[in-house]
Amino acid sequence: MDALDKRKRYDFLVPLERGTRGHTTEKVEASLRAAIVALDFAPGEFIDKGAVCAVLGVSRFPVSEALTRLAAEGLVEILPQRGSRAARIRLPEIRESMLIRRALEGMVAEAAAQHLPPEAIEALRGNLEAQEEAVSRGDRPGFHALDLEFHTILVEGLGMPRVAAVIDASRANIDRVRRLLSSPRRHAVTLAEHRELFRALETHDAAAARQAMEAHLEAVVEELERFSVEHAEVFVQA
Repeated sequence: MDALDKRKRYDFLVPLERGTRGHTTEKVEASLRAAIVALDFAPGEFIDKGAVCAVLGVSRFPVSEALTRLAAEGLVEILPQRGSRAARIRLPEIRESMLIRRALEGMVAEAAAQHLPPEAIEALRGNLEAQEEAVSRGDRPGFHALDLEFHTILVEGLGMPRVAAVIDASRANIDRVRRLLSSPRRHAVTLAEHRELFRALETHDAAAARQAMEAHLEAVVEELERFSVEHAEVFVQA
């Protein structure tokens, strides 16, 4: 495979801009992480280091180092004598991460119903309007970004950076799952769940807000369990 073919193969990667020396590995890592989370590299797909080097315009060392770092995060599997591949999704880890998120974000929603400032409520309102437009357009990437932003507004509106950090730490593999489950039907359901949560926040009903958030996240887990049975090759069960 020549250099042109390699560039075409991984055309979802963007060549790196030449910047401050010493940050190449970090840039490669960020690029590969984004591609794995976005499912440009499918779970279980081997990653051609030569093709990555050709597209990003870097040597093999920063690519190898970036893959090692991503392996430590659980996003890459390094197989001796075989190469590196985007990790399959480990269901026990997803269940654990979703348990953490359900507990934390349930409490965040409860607190938000009582203490979220008016400007954050208006930001959520605007976000919901944008979600409705994304659903009507069938804009999957746009809806995914707005979904993440909706949850971020809640935590940031309460000024809880440590809680935000814990939630973010569990997000990479969960984001892969949400993209796997992405469909017009799932987006419409998510929008309805967000609306229910917003109504509870707007009326300052703390109990209803927590219940709505927990139900919203539990619905993702239930759909994942069904999906994992139909697409077992994407997942590791234990």
